[in-house]
Amino acid sequence: MEFRVIQGDIAAQSADALVNAAGTSLEMGSGVAGALRRRGGEQLNEAATALGPVDLGAVAVTDAFDLEAEYVVHAAAMPHYGDGRATAESIRTATRNALAAADQRGCTSIVIPALGCGVAGFDLEDGARIIAETIADFDPESLEDVRVIAYSDEEFETIRRTADDIRSE
Repeated sequence: MEFRVIQGDIAAQSADALVNAAGTSLEMGSGVAGALRRRGGEQLNEAATALGPVDLGAVAVTDAFDLEAEYVVHAAAMPHYGDGRATAESIRTATRNALAAADQRGCTSIVIPALGCGVAGFDLEDGARIIAETIADFDPESLEDVRVIAYSDEEFETIRRTADDIRSE
């Protein structure tokens, strides 16, 4: 399965599944979650929080409501306890679980942000490497179109460069 790095607003993407960079409470606050909440509607946040809290690295799946997708996969790479910071293991597990959740639902396309690398404070280059490696190691049944999305120019360049390194290894 190939994947590509794109730049833009995740809430404006069209795919079978959009991945929310969630915390364990599943409360949709700022960053990626805030963007999805603003465009998806308050019912998206209500549906997500009704499924929480979840374990670190776990996912919960909701309808996408007003987003151009079937599902939102809420991937809890960030703890809503302790220092609130993502770890390499929480990013790896949340990415793997998000891919699996979409694949199990027959999705062919998914858009994944830099889980744990925004509000949760994990280093972007290291996080991008973990996400890219996890995608490269995933063996899908239905997923064909996997997009890792970056919002800013700097984020895009870092993720693109890291993904290119993974592909060339």
